[in-house]
Amino acid sequence: MTTMTPSTLATHVLHDGAGVPLVLLHGFPLDHRMWNPVVAELPPGLRVVAVDLPGFGHSDLGQLPPTLEAAADAVHAALRAAGEGNGAVVGMSMGGYVALALAERHPEIVQGLGLVDTKSTADTDEARAGRLAAARTVADSQTLDAVMGMPDKLLGPTSQMERRSLYPTVYDWIRSQSPSAVAWAQRAMAARPDRTDVLHRFPGPVAVVVGAEDSITPIDEAKHMVDAASDATLHVVANAAHLSTIEEPAAVAHALAALQERVVAQL
Repeated sequence: MTTMTPSTLATHVLHDGAGVPLVLLHGFPLDHRMWNPVVAELPPGLRVVAVDLPGFGHSDLGQLPPTLEAAADAVHAALRAAGEGNGAVVGMSMGGYVALALAERHPEIVQGLGLVDTKSTADTDEARAGRLAAARTVADSQTLDAVMGMPDKLLGPTSQMERRSLYPTVYDWIRSQSPSAVAWAQRAMAARPDRTDVLHRFPGPVAVVVGAEDSITPIDEAKHMVDAASDATLHVVANAAHLSTIEEPAAVAHALAALQERVVAQL
């Protein structure tokens, strides 16, 4: 079931359960479908809602400025328009950046934070320049050629050797996105500030999940977030890299179900 809202973002009810929802925000350059393997491993009865970020999946980009703050505001509006209650907000990679911005700008709706293969720090100057160069290339060419090599970075050594069947799926997910959204997202991520202070102030439970083979947002970044938060748990996923959600979905689902239980226990 997909709900289009006045905010232009699409929300997808992936588990039509009750109670405190898990709100899932996808990574770059993907959409809500990357959560399907995790959702299949979650216990029954949970309410799980995924949001397509601006321009991705079924969401329009509209005239949003290229900032994660704008994305967070749009997610907030989409959830409210869809009638969703406050819950545990879980973001993978770019979705984690948006989740932290949401906790900063709309803390009343974020009762727990799940940060999957992401980081709270800003880009280095080198990484920022790379994002902006990629954004220019994609915008000028109006093709996705500049990001089609990403699966080799997103999937780790174990997947490259033992899970080659994942590659066509990831390629298809990337290929289905729009160049405008990809360029927008690169600019938005390049402009993001360090949000470690958001974790310092966040009062609820936090689950930090990281693939043991993740070289994009490695374990040191995950430990940095755990150390910053007052009530955080670290889940290191063996045999997985930056796309732990599809490489080892059962392990990620276990961490998110535990987060939801911690949120409910604090109500």
